[in-house]
Amino acid sequence: MIPKPVKIKNGQLPDKPGVYIMKDKPGEILYIGKATSLKRRVESYFTKPRTDLIQEMVSKIASIDYLEQPTAIEALFLEASLIKLHQPYYNIMEKDDKSFSYLVITNEDFPRPYILRATDFDDSSAGLYKAVYGPFKSARAVRASLDIIRKAIPWSICSPGQKRSCFYYSIKQCPGVCIGTISKREYAKVIRDLMAFFNGKRTDIVRRYKKEMQVASKAQKYEQAKELRDRLYALEHVHDISVLAKDDEPSSLTPSRHQMEEGASEDTGLFGRVEGYDISNISGTSATGSMVVFKHGTPVKGLYRKFKIRTVIGPDDYASLREVLRRRFRHRENGWEWPDLILIDGGAGQVSSAMDVISDLEIARVIPVIGIAKGPNRDRDELIVPPAFIALKESLEKQKDILVHVRDESHRFAIAYHRKLRGKLK
Repeated sequence: MIPKPVKIKNGQLPDKPGVYIMKDKPGEILYIGKATSLKRRVESYFTKPRTDLIQEMVSKIASIDYLEQPTAIEALFLEASLIKLHQPYYNIMEKDDKSFSYLVITNEDFPRPYILRATDFDDSSAGLYKAVYGPFKSARAVRASLDIIRKAIPWSICSPGQKRSCFYYSIKQCPGVCIGTISKREYAKVIRDLMAFFNGKRTDIVRRYKKEMQVASKAQKYEQAKELRDRLYALEHVHDISVLAKDDEPSSLTPSRHQMEEGASEDTGLFGRVEGYDISNISGTSATGSMVVFKHGTPVKGLYRKFKIRTVIGPDDYASLREVLRRRFRHRENGWEWPDLILIDGGAGQVSSAMDVISDLEIARVIPVIGIAKGPNRDRDELIVPPAFIALKESLEKQKDILVHVRDESHRFAIAYHRKLRGKLK
């Protein structure tokens, strides 16, 4: 139970989602947190303190304020906004954990939401993005939020100009950037809605959708009215308990080594798991593809995989690469971990082909795709970084030696398998 001397707004905490604000006697903010249940979350600080630092903080609490929110998603984003504004002492201590993440909206013709590790973001890079939200303690919670919001505000991670629509277009969660069914101007409205939601303006969006639905219905644009009705329903019936469920307990504030290792399994950094890919089709026969895996800069040969190209006739690296990646991601339900970075042995064409496949995946996160081009004389190692991931370029340059090692290993592995297959044909 919360001690009686501690003053609580309105005398009690509601059993609803929201953000709580803990203050000391002079009224200084000690800590800001979010919860699916403000009542249960705050009470747990006084019944289950976990570290000396938490006990120290709890001993200073004189009052607790709170802001109810309609959903856990809105609590998640409000918490990040308030922490950024007030910079409470115990939240700053918590930020020493490098597993923090940001949600950014890329500054492109067709902007995309993208989760970025705190280690790859600083204030100087904020200008590269249309909007920045965070920091967040859990990238998992942000991904879950994006997945839920997408049912109401169908944003896209696609590259325009594709021959066929992505999976999300088929379930009405992508407006068709992939195949050009939405203009740059119309898509800008989608992104404005998405940003408005992140900024806590869901009520405004609901009001506007209702008005637009009525106008469409009166104009007998029934398909448009139905789409707005479905999006409106999704906005008003967000089932998002899972967003904060894993995080809805007192923070350790200073993570133990075990906790940091556990966190790495959830939100590995840029070089948590890097997958390198190469295609070998010398003379256009026995084409093969390779996948090598590095974890934290170290090759894990037990996770290497080789692919015999099945559907491509002749020397077509682009089509072969797309086949390899599609087959690789069919295994995502069979225990194959998600990569944190995909590295292609090749230039802009190969990278674009890989991004086409990644854009089609049924996921809410964006997996960065880069390449290393050898040049016409195979005498240079040029990093190919698409505009969507340009903020990562500085970090990538710093780790270029590791990336070249990944590229060389994928090339070696592909050549070895290719030679083995050709040897069988002799």
